Amino acid sequence: MSSLVCWSDLRTRSGMNLLEKFGKLVKAAGIGSIDFKDKFVAIKIHFGEPGNLAYIRPNYVAVISKLVAEAGGKPFLTDSNTLYSGRRANAVDHARSAVENGFSHETTGCDVLIADGLKGIDYREIPIPGEYCKTAKIGSAIAEADIVISLTHFKGHELTGFGGALKNLGMGSASRGGKLELHSTSKPRIETANCTGCGVCVRNCAHGAIGLDAKRKAVIDYEKCVGCGQCIAVCRYEAALPVWDNASSIANCKIAEYALASVKDKPSFHISFVVDVSPDCDCWNSNDAPLVPNLGIFASADPVALDAACVDAVNDAPALPSSVLGDKQYREGDDKFTCIHPETDWRAGLEHAEKIGLGTMTYELKKV
Repeated sequence: MSSLVCWSDLRTRSGMNLLEKFGKLVKAAGIGSIDFKDKFVAIKIHFGEPGNLAYIRPNYVAVISKLVAEAGGKPFLTDSNTLYSGRRANAVDHARSAVENGFSHETTGCDVLIADGLKGIDYREIPIPGEYCKTAKIGSAIAEADIVISLTHFKGHELTGFGGALKNLGMGSASRGGKLELHSTSKPRIETANCTGCGVCVRNCAHGAIGLDAKRKAVIDYEKCVGCGQCIAVCRYEAALPVWDNASSIANCKIAEYALASVKDKPSFHISFVVDVSPDCDCWNSNDAPLVPNLGIFASADPVALDAACVDAVNDAPALPSSVLGDKQYREGDDKFTCIHPETDWRAGLEHAEKIGLGTMTYELKKV
């Protein structure tokens, strides 16, 4: 059985601007079938690392926020903290970054709540029938929401091939410890040269796995360490660090399992903006030239079908020679995401998501 994916191009006319067209699109795709009355509605979005300009315009968020509020819901904007050290690694800097990029109550009609709390350690463990993860560490604000709506900027990604709805839901909903699990099969390491001996990691390790040696440098007892990532979350000196060693196919499968956990037992709806399709993640503090012309906005109740439709649309579109594809000897008909990130395997994530029951890769595409 196929899933409905609706899409709209970016053409406008008098009496129908892009925001009005966007509202028409999400209604056609079935957002109105969700009962929002008195429900907490997590609008999951990537706020964009400051300096990167490819993120979704806040104006579109305002359309969804208004729709939810008028239906009696309680919408809030959310994302979880990053595992890497940047301007979204804690809730204070993360919220400031969101406002800097235009995401405020005044512009969107709803407030920003960082999903996994101040230091990225506020999460709920959601049991899932996963092949790689038996539970998923999902940021509390998303785990406790009644409904999830994902708004995704569709783009390339250096780990997963492309970043779509599954990436936004799976990686984006994970706490910092959850992100560690998604990125790595290894436990954290200590960069001794950076360690100040402050002892914060020792005090915050729930498993007694970290101590200080005679030189007051942190050391990890790997017999006790469970790889929760809490030491990474609380270290302010980049001394507790992740080990990046997951293959793309395994990471994509884990992300699919986390995406399932993020929407488990709750209604969800998903929107992807296939515009400014940059080659790399919005986590970078810059964005390269787009790979293809702006294709439009896609929406579906099925995140797997949505990602399948978006990746097909990009691969069917003409490549822009001014993009990185022009440097990669791209040949028309090649998979664009494999061309720019040859070590990645995006198909593994979609196939695994279908296998675990998150959705289907078979879709019916309807233009609105």
